Amino acid sequence: MKTVLSIAGTDPTGGAGIQTDLKTFEAHGVYGMAAITVVIAQNTTGVTAMQPVSAALVGQQLDCVFRDIRPDAVKIGMLYDEGIVRTVAERLRRYGAPPIVLDPVIRSSSGHALLQPAAEHALLEELFPLCTLVTPNLAEAAAICGYPVTDRAQMERAAKDIAACSSHAALVKGGHLADCADDLLFDHGTLHWLSAPRIDNPNTHGTGCTLSSAIACGLAQGLPLTESVTRAKRYLTACIRCGLALGHGSGPLQHKVDWENEP
Repeated sequence: MKTVLSIAGTDPTGGAGIQTDLKTFEAHGVYGMAAITVVIAQNTTGVTAMQPVSAALVGQQLDCVFRDIRPDAVKIGMLYDEGIVRTVAERLRRYGAPPIVLDPVIRSSSGHALLQPAAEHALLEELFPLCTLVTPNLAEAAAICGYPVTDRAQMERAAKDIAACSSHAALVKGGHLADCADDLLFDHGTLHWLSAPRIDNPNTHGTGCTLSSAIACGLAQGLPLTESVTRAKRYLTACIRCGLALGHGSGPLQHKVDWENEP
């Protein structure tokens, strides 16, 4: 069985973060592991409070994983502060980490800052060059690039700029486009549009976590990047289409969905 490590924060409701990453890993038939960076009090309606884990303890968690059960892929989510960012980057370099998918969590959908300003520079400087793929949404792409990203032309520009900072690949997610949910993968000079309809479902808490985790599963299983992204997009679309509603804005349903046959 292939193994995937998530480095991210928590969500006690299970819709995002470490909890949804582990659900995604299970749904894809890989062995999931997790190193916690931030303990967060949140639900589907917003973030209430958070407490970062010390950078030293984050590093020790990563030591324990890499010295025992080496992951076949790594997914990175919320890192919060500069110390954690630099520690994660140092450990990934030290252990020669396998394919890395970075979901650059900067701000929650409710507007709560999830990455300290001092950490943003460290993220670009230390982690982006190590990553196989970076997966920002439109707001995150705008924050990274310093210009608005609201339409397809701007998505193409942003994908190229972000890919230049990583290992030549970026996925700009179009879930917040007005008329569709098309994503754009830029991989080593080639643009790939992944089309999807906008589904009328308010339960989209944690979709970014789910997508990046599903991509990491594909890479761990030896799939090429484009195929990993395409399969993950199909999986997420099927989850959203199921329309599970537990609370005000529940996360996408992670199990018992016929995602392999999603168009």
